[in-house]
Amino acid sequence: MLSFAALDDLVGRVAGGLIARGIRPGDRVIVWAPKSVESVALLFAASRAGAVFVPAHPQLKAAQVAHIMADSVAALLVTVRARAEGFDALTIEDDFAALAAAAPAAVERDANDLAALLYTSGSTGRPKGVMLSHSNLWHAADSVRTYLGTTTDDRVLSVLPHGFDYGLNQLTQAWAAGARAVLLDYLTPRDIVRAVATHGITQLGGVPPLWHDLAAADWGEAGASLRTLTNSGGHLNAALSARLRGLFPQARLWLMYGLTEAFRATALDPALAATHPDSVGKAIPHARIGIARADGSAAADGEAGELVQAGPLVAQGYWGDDARTAVRFRPAPAWLGKGMAVWSGDTLRRDADGLHYFVGRDDEQIKVSGHRISPTEIEEAALASGAVAQAVAFGVADARTGQAVALVATALGEDAAARLRGHLARTLPSYMQPASLRWLDAMPVNANGKLDRAALKAEASGLFHVEQNTTQTNHNGVTANGGGA
Repeated sequence: MLSFAALDDLVGRVAGGLIARGIRPGDRVIVWAPKSVESVALLFAASRAGAVFVPAHPQLKAAQVAHIMADSVAALLVTVRARAEGFDALTIEDDFAALAAAAPAAVERDANDLAALLYTSGSTGRPKGVMLSHSNLWHAADSVRTYLGTTTDDRVLSVLPHGFDYGLNQLTQAWAAGARAVLLDYLTPRDIVRAVATHGITQLGGVPPLWHDLAAADWGEAGASLRTLTNSGGHLNAALSARLRGLFPQARLWLMYGLTEAFRATALDPALAATHPDSVGKAIPHARIGIARADGSAAADGEAGELVQAGPLVAQGYWGDDARTAVRFRPAPAWLGKGMAVWSGDTLRRDADGLHYFVGRDDEQIKVSGHRISPTEIEEAALASGAVAQAVAFGVADARTGQAVALVATALGEDAAARLRGHLARTLPSYMQPASLRWLDAMPVNANGKLDRAALKAEASGLFHVEQNTTQTNHNGVTANGGGA
């Protein structure tokens, strides 16, 4: 257990160690490691050294981390010994003590300077880094601790990966309030139940699949200390919401929505969870949101349109990708106020009481348990297996995870299914594994000769009853909102 003073001292000393090793302001420092005091200290020490910290999701494979290193032009990768093979990296076991032995140091930075890159998959291409400023991180922490009412006597379970904005915020909002953050990497729901009981956890956040598992766990008296529950990364259905409220009647359940590019947009007052279970609520502190028609004008109450968000939670764009940044980040419409806004690509509507409801997504990204996944990344991995000639991935509705990955492919050679599954298991994290796989003799094409993704997706409900993936999901991968939500 570390006090704030001890943590501050440790972060300062590790920052000094990073500077002594040549880290300069603006350098990108990747931390790819399980949760620990050391990995957390490294993230914040990089920031104190003036660098940009890049938390890599612990389930990522080596090839994906290599992409992040190349894309971010990282100056340093810090990992654990078991993952270091093939990388020019420091390891926590071998190098952390030396870093922490340095004299404390700090580099002054402006609030609008780049502080972090969070890598998230979009609708096309490989994962891209969402650029967050120091101001973004502070306003996000302040917003959440304000509407949740987090206080100095709260004990927040840091159960989600720090490469997920929701997981990172479990630390930052706790510390903004002077609360205690308890780090946990878990294997089973029982580990979480035990941690809640052992540490008297008062605040617990998760995504729908995790809540599904926790609702089925044997809690006994373990949850008596809980007073705040939070959900993001996907819709929590009414039945599961009711189950959680029944299990923990003393706790307030917050249902939230957002995207990594602006952290979070809305939250539903717990007093409305029973009467408006399908709503994602109203704008959170520091968020200005509106619903826009296709022509950019403001939609009326009850009218579906694109969610647009402005204010200090809006990120600075995508690292090294001006074209994508220009599409997603554009000036706010006049009716939403001045400044830049993120145009979400999500369709929502607002009722006469100002409550918002999620309708659907406009792009092709897949969202599994809060993880935003690029179909292209899955397709490239499938093709690299040598077991398929063509592959198309997309999301299909799933009651537990929000969406599941469906893959259509044409076989190449004998034992294609076994070779494909084996390759994907080795190269992609569990939340990217196809839940359904269907083989076709030939792919449909459109008038331009391109693969007809729309036709495949339209037929999805009838197609995907064939082969179900029986691989169990590692519960540490049941994370992801960020993107946001």
